[in-house]
Amino acid sequence: MAEHTVTFDIAPEPVHVPTGTLIVEAARLAGVDIQQPCGGQGRCGRCAVLITEGTVRRRSTLRLSPEDIAAGYALACQTVVEGDVMISVPPQEKIERRLTTDRTAAEVTVPAGYDPAQAQTIRRIKLTLPPPSMSDQTDDWSRLQTALRQQAGITETHASLALLRKMGPVLRAGDWQVTAILDAEAWDCLECPARLIDLRPGHLPDDAPLWGVAVDIGTTTVTLWLVDLLTGEVRAQVAEYNGQIARGEDVISRIIYASKNNGREELRNLVLETINALLETACKRAQADPQDVVKATVSGNSTMMHLLLGIPAESIRLTPFVTAINHPPTLPAREVGLAIHPEGTVDCLPGVASYVGADITAGVLSSGLDDAEQVTLFMDVGTNGETVLGNREWLVTCACSAGPAFEGGGVEAGMRATKGAIEEVWINGETFEPTYRVIGGGKPRGLCGSGLISLLAEMFLTGVVDKGGHINAALPTPRTRVGERGPEYVIVWAGESGTGHDIAITHVDIDNLLRAKAAIYAGFTVLAESVGVSLESVEQVLIGGSFGKYINVEKAVEIGLLPDMPWDRFQFLGNTSVRGAYLALLDREARARIKDIAARMTYLELSADNTFFEAFTSALFLPHTDLSRFPTVQAAIVS
Repeated sequence: MAEHTVTFDIAPEPVHVPTGTLIVEAARLAGVDIQQPCGGQGRCGRCAVLITEGTVRRRSTLRLSPEDIAAGYALACQTVVEGDVMISVPPQEKIERRLTTDRTAAEVTVPAGYDPAQAQTIRRIKLTLPPPSMSDQTDDWSRLQTALRQQAGITETHASLALLRKMGPVLRAGDWQVTAILDAEAWDCLECPARLIDLRPGHLPDDAPLWGVAVDIGTTTVTLWLVDLLTGEVRAQVAEYNGQIARGEDVISRIIYASKNNGREELRNLVLETINALLETACKRAQADPQDVVKATVSGNSTMMHLLLGIPAESIRLTPFVTAINHPPTLPAREVGLAIHPEGTVDCLPGVASYVGADITAGVLSSGLDDAEQVTLFMDVGTNGETVLGNREWLVTCACSAGPAFEGGGVEAGMRATKGAIEEVWINGETFEPTYRVIGGGKPRGLCGSGLISLLAEMFLTGVVDKGGHINAALPTPRTRVGERGPEYVIVWAGESGTGHDIAITHVDIDNLLRAKAAIYAGFTVLAESVGVSLESVEQVLIGGSFGKYINVEKAVEIGLLPDMPWDRFQFLGNTSVRGAYLALLDREARARIKDIAARMTYLELSADNTFFEAFTSALFLPHTDLSRFPTVQAAIVS
């Protein structure tokens, strides 16, 4: 097969590839990162590059106009090399990486009565061993096991080859006084062996921290809490965008990307890079060493868990939508790739089904739903809209793909809830002029999820958009206009923004928001109907998700995202997934509860019939095609 030279304008050296190589593959060889938010399916058009010279073949031209093609543009994920080529790569969109602010950090209360000696699976034990002699030539490993049995009551201990290799030197360096760090599912079970994680020379001080981490792998954001297991105190909270976003903004796109070439390994490396960078940041803040972290509890949806572990995820998106594994066994960190102690325990929490993962079982624990007496609706509002309905006696769950719109993705001016984000908007019904509030003050840079909800509600109630989400370009205001992406409404003029550009919401943005809110609303209504429960009988609504904490209930009801019920029934809980992981990290009983929650949940597959699609279609309007479902909104429109 013929080889061709591919030269990228931003790469130091050209690369040589065979005929038929995709441009994205050639770019990777050249060290050029071309983002593929749709997972390389050719749907988003954001990997377009300019062919300045040479021969290529375009498999697809979706998202490219005839003028684009004539100018030489091609989709890098859908175009193959057929000759020597010179390629210009336009500036790639950059995600604003400003998540680690006080906006994402919350006060965490250590569970009342926390006692690590009773609750924790990890123990640090000081041992004094009799040194060997000519009269006592017991081998080092047997000597250590005897000390553990006699001084700590541990009848059986397992150790890795790596630990056996270092054991002798450590015992002698400590002059036969050592500190052993062990993990056991149950310390009062004679048949449950302990696993040796580390052996340190000498006796460590009683007040020396024993480190663990709770990790939530979200489709959009990864959150990590660094915890002192002896006190239960969270010593650092950090968050960052999931590096996998560059290869797909939703789980389906990532599953498709993972099925191509070495995509699975690439996605695994991207999320590990994100987690390990957060680990390093958190440890620096707490003046800890990542190698001293001996336990990690990981939460996340089923796809994120599979991609972290490098387990094929293709079956998740294919009928009958079955995971490879819902409950991974505990694994040593060296096998997973986390940069904590190599022998540290990594506990990936159990999920329920393809689209209801550990983030939901952990969230249910965190919210207390599994112990509630009243009928409760729990919602995790994020890229994947998962819902749980029930109480302490029964639990039923479903999931729908909401997309990243409410997390700032898929919206031209969208961003995370950090400094510079518009979090609330008001529009004058006579002049159509907006006012807004910006997180942290100063000039706005974009709109976060709560700001988008507020803006859409205000646009609807003031007539800037109709119930179908169409912008009224005939209004007597320069705020409504036709831009490059069609009709749009300008919230902030360029001179008043922190970006130097107009901040506007387009019809495409509104369509993405309508689809997201329709999916979430349809999900919980179908779930309730499936078990014969009316929304009116739901006594409390618990909302998880990192941005849910800042939603204005009134505005969310006005666009049809939340059910129309008394506001005092709503509680916003923030990131329930990472908090559930934190509770499981601290307490073996909390961990057992999560396992029980997963076993008790009945999963409803929304794609099994047309019920969800019909509900989704009806919810694609503001607030809904059936206004009787939203009496307070109906009254506001009439008035």
